[in-house]
Amino acid sequence: MATAVALEAGGTRQSVVARLAGVSKDFGAVRALGPIDLELRQGEVTALLGPNGAGKTTSVRLLLGLCAPSEGNVRVFGRDPRQPQSRHRVGAMLQVARVPETLKVREHVEAFASYYPAPLAVGEALAAAGLERLAERPFGALSGGERQRLLFALALVGDPDLLYLDEPTVALDVEGRRAFWGHVRALAARGKTVLLTTHYLDEADALAQRVIVLDRGRIVADGTPSEIKRRASGRRVRAVTGLDDDALRALPGVRELQRQGARAELLTDAPDALVRALLGADPGASELEVAGAGLEEAFLALTGRGPEEGGR
Repeated sequence: MATAVALEAGGTRQSVVARLAGVSKDFGAVRALGPIDLELRQGEVTALLGPNGAGKTTSVRLLLGLCAPSEGNVRVFGRDPRQPQSRHRVGAMLQVARVPETLKVREHVEAFASYYPAPLAVGEALAAAGLERLAERPFGALSGGERQRLLFALALVGDPDLLYLDEPTVALDVEGRRAFWGHVRALAARGKTVLLTTHYLDEADALAQRVIVLDRGRIVADGTPSEIKRRASGRRVRAVTGLDDDALRALPGVRELQRQGARAELLTDAPDALVRALLGADPGASELEVAGAGLEEAFLALTGRGPEEGGR
């Protein structure tokens, strides 16, 4: 089991807007989370990562006041998250959401706006989610990606200071994901705090200033993406080559091979020896690149499992 590691981010420490202090959560005889200490800071995008069953959803539910801790304290803006003064400052886009299918997009956004004391204009929320042309369409007639956009608009319309985004880009196309990333960066630039859970590690790497890795209910790493990635050993060697898979795996130091047509990507602990052997075996190899291991390798090193693996 991975050992807990605290990785400090540099720079001035921002004010804390939410905190789990010594929190554990049990479901009967099963401990789903903790004990953990976790803080979310103003203006920061934090990615909460972990295999299935690591405790991500439980952590978010505790911060939303949807369940109570078995031990410890939960505070959002210094208050119990179940209090209206806290909830008015929070928005959430959850992976499992139920909304009436017969209501139109605009009607849904208008209804959610009415729950908040100082919401965004409905048109602004629709524009932020790219829904202007779909405003009069019933929810039941939306595609999967369009439904995700509406759930994002519902999370945004209250103009929250703290935003929870649970697997927000599932079903979005590449253009939709990139647009979503731009909105999240803009929110952080305005001083909003964002907690993101995602199985897309490239998304966490692109968006988050801070990454927290959970495994089996405990925090095993907490730091910037660069600090987390330094936990992974190895380098990635990429090249366009005519060698087949068997020949590439036979090169010295190859730990893992990924292939897309003629483009190969090799994970190794001995990049210099591997590059020399690759060029010796295939002098025509081109577009050679050597890079550090990524967030995925660090995730595997910390948890021993991929982001979609695990149980309860």
